[in-house]
Amino acid sequence: MSGISTDALAGRLLIATPSMQDPNFAKSVILVCEHNADGALGLAVNRKLPLQLGQVLSRLDLPVSIPEFKTTPLFSGGPVQGERGFVLHDSPGMNDDSLALGDSLAVSASEAVLATIAEGAGPRRFMLMLGYSGWGAGQLEQEFADNAWLAVPATPQLIFETAVEERWHQAAALIGLDLARFSTQIGHA
Repeated sequence: MSGISTDALAGRLLIATPSMQDPNFAKSVILVCEHNADGALGLAVNRKLPLQLGQVLSRLDLPVSIPEFKTTPLFSGGPVQGERGFVLHDSPGMNDDSLALGDSLAVSASEAVLATIAEGAGPRRFMLMLGYSGWGAGQLEQEFADNAWLAVPATPQLIFETAVEERWHQAAALIGLDLARFSTQIGHA
């Protein structure tokens, strides 16, 4: 996708098109956290893991004050560094260690954010991810040129309130697309 400025995708959602061939990203919805001349980093918001927040907090010796947090699911942010944790949350100004992604979302890799969540004093809505999605310089732009991704505005409602299994279709619906009818040949006349 020529003409993308290096920060144009930060804070936006990437939707894998049906032509996405990489099984790591098929039907993915990824929130782009950084996009610059060196590449991009994002977190998948629709890849639930068979782990729960209570398991992670107990490994970190953090007591959980809100019982339902014990069963909150964890997500795979992507195939890179699967042991590295990220917290995607609302309330961007809540923590100095967080990177604001627009007015209503932020991401942090700080254990301090997890501690405030465990205490019940953290952000109202959050997701804990393990791993991330990464692209080298120019790689994401080439994938756009190959019709592998669409970009849409990120909304907290889609990320935190839409059922995980519906996020791929609902993200496309934000721009009026029905992915079941999406051609894999767009741009290849």
